[in-house]
Amino acid sequence: MSAVRTAATARRVLEQLRHDHRTVGLIVVVPCVLMGLLAWMLDESDFDQYGAPLLGIFPLIVMFLTTSVATLRERSSGTLERLLSMPIGKGDFVVGYAMAFGALAVGQALVVSGLSMGVFGLDVRGPAWAIIVIAVVNALLGTALGLFVSAFATTEFQAVQFMPAVILPQLLLCGIIVPRDQLPAVLEWVSDVLPMSYAVDATTEVMTNAEVTSAFWVDVAIVAGFMAVGLALGAATLRRRTP
Repeated sequence: MSAVRTAATARRVLEQLRHDHRTVGLIVVVPCVLMGLLAWMLDESDFDQYGAPLLGIFPLIVMFLTTSVATLRERSSGTLERLLSMPIGKGDFVVGYAMAFGALAVGQALVVSGLSMGVFGLDVRGPAWAIIVIAVVNALLGTALGLFVSAFATTEFQAVQFMPAVILPQLLLCGIIVPRDQLPAVLEWVSDVLPMSYAVDATTEVMTNAEVTSAFWVDVAIVAGFMAVGLALGAATLRRRTP
C-alpha cells in the first residue's frame, strides 16, 4: 500500500460523488427525512427509545447500498480493471474507498445527529459525540460490507438484492424489536456474531449512562473489528480482470 495512491483514490471517489447529486442526497438527505418522519410518528419517549439506535443503523444501511452499487459500477465499466493494471494495489483501492465514504459518513453523522438532537428533540443521557462515533463506525462497516458483497453481483439490481440478505436479518436480531436476551437461544447465539447487535448495544450504553462506559468502547471496538475484516475480504475479492 502507498499513502499517496490511497489518498489519490479517495480524492477520485469524492470528486465523482461531488457531481452525483442523487447519491449525495441518498447519503445525507434520506436519513434526515426518515428521522423526521420517526419523530413525527412517535411520542417523545418512543422516539428516544427507537431514534438513537436507528441513528447509528441508518448510516450502515445507506453506505452498504451506496458502496455496493458504486463498486459494482467500477467493476462493470472496466474502471476497476484499468486501475488495477496500474501500480495501484488492492489495499490502496479498498482503503481509499473507505476513506472517501468515511468522510461522507462524518458529514452525514453530523447533519443527521444535529437535526435529531437539536430540532427533532432526541434526548440521550450520554454525550452527543458518542452517538456520532457510533454512526461513523457503522457507516464504515456498511462501506466494508458493500465492497465485499459487490464481488458476488453482476448487475446493480443484484447488488441491491443483497441488502435483504445481509442487512434485514441483523435488523431483526440486533435488539431493537425484541431485546436480545429475550430471543430464543439459537437466535441469541446468531445475534452474538452479527455486528449490528454490538452497534445497538453501544447506542444503549449512551442512552442509559451519562458518562461513556468501558462497555461502550468494547462494543465500538467489536464493530471496528468487523469493519476491518470486511475491508480485508473486500480487498481479497478484487480481481485484476473482470470476468
